[in-house]
Amino acid sequence: MSREKITQLRKFVAPFEKADTKASIRQLVNTIPPLFITWILAYLTLDVSLWLTIPLCMIAAGFVVRTFIIFHDCTHGSFFNNKKANEIVGTLTGIMTFFPFEKWKREHSIHHASSGNLDKRGVGDIWTMTIEEYVQASKWERLKYRLYRNPLVMFGLGPIALILVSSRFNRKDARKKERNNTYLTNISLVVMYSLLIWALGWQAFLIVHGTTMFVAGLLGIWLFYVQHTFEDSYFEEESEWDYVKAAVEGSSYYQLPKVLQWVTGNIGFHHVHHLSPRVPNYHLEKAHESTPPLQKATTINLKSSLKSLRYKLYDAQNKTFVTFNEIKHLLRNSNTVNQ
Repeated sequence: MSREKITQLRKFVAPFEKADTKASIRQLVNTIPPLFITWILAYLTLDVSLWLTIPLCMIAAGFVVRTFIIFHDCTHGSFFNNKKANEIVGTLTGIMTFFPFEKWKREHSIHHASSGNLDKRGVGDIWTMTIEEYVQASKWERLKYRLYRNPLVMFGLGPIALILVSSRFNRKDARKKERNNTYLTNISLVVMYSLLIWALGWQAFLIVHGTTMFVAGLLGIWLFYVQHTFEDSYFEEESEWDYVKAAVEGSSYYQLPKVLQWVTGNIGFHHVHHLSPRVPNYHLEKAHESTPPLQKATTINLKSSLKSLRYKLYDAQNKTFVTFNEIKHLLRNSNTVNQ
C-alpha cells in the first residue's frame, strides 16, 4: 500500500475520531443500568427456576461484553474527549468486567502496535506459531501449543484463566500507576463480591455471577480470536510489516446481525478500529460505510467465522493459516532427519 493511499485512509477516518459526549453518556445509560437490572432479576428468579435464571445470566453476559467495549474505548482515550473521564469510567467499567484499566491499556496498546508482526508476538494477542516454528519445537512445546489452540481449552478454560489469573497480577516491571490500579481493581472486587456472597450465599453468587462472567469471557475471547484468525490474515516480519496493512488486511469485518452488533459495541468493524483506535465504537460503522477502501476488508459472518477454529498455524511462505493435519508430512520428515 502506497504512502499516498495510507494518507488518504487516515484522512477518510479522521472526522470520526472525535468522541461525542452525548453519545457516550447515552451508551452508558443503555448499558450499565440494564446490566444491573438483569443481574438483580437473575438473583430474584433463583428461587423460582434455573430455567429463568440462566437465560437472564446470558443476557447479562451480553451487557458485560457491551460494558467491556466501553472500557476498551476508555483505554484508547476515545470514549470521552477528557482524559480524566476516560480514566475514571475506564477504571469503574474495568472493575465491573474484572480487568485492571492501566494494565490492560498497556498490553492492548502493544497489541495494536504489533498486530501481525511476526517478530513482536506475545503481548496482548493469541499465541500463534508459524509452521517452521512448530516443526522445530520440542514435543513438549508442541503439546502446550496444541492444548492452547484446542477450542475446549481456549474457550472453556480461557475465560477462567483470563479473569481469575492473568488479570489479577502485575508484571514485574510495572510502573507504580499501573501497579496501584491493579491493586485497586482487585481490592474492589474482593470487597464487592465478599459482601454479595455474605448477603446472598456463595451458591447463588457462583450460579449468577459465575455463569455471567464465564459466558462474557467466552464471547470476548471468541470475538478477539475470529477477527485476527482467518485464512488470509496479515502477518509479516518486522522489515516488511506495515501498520495500515496490518489493520485493514489483518483484522476482519465481522458482519453480525444488528442485535449482536449492538451488544458487541460495533467491534465487528475491527479493521476500522485497528486503523484508528481513536474512533469511538459508536462511530465505527459510519467510518466503515464512508470509506470505500475499508469495505474491501475480509468479511466474515457467523457461519463462515466457525472455519477459524480449524486454523492452527501460520504458513509464512504462502501467507495463510493451515490446520495441523496439513503439516503432518513435515513432522514425519523432521522426525526422520532427527533419527
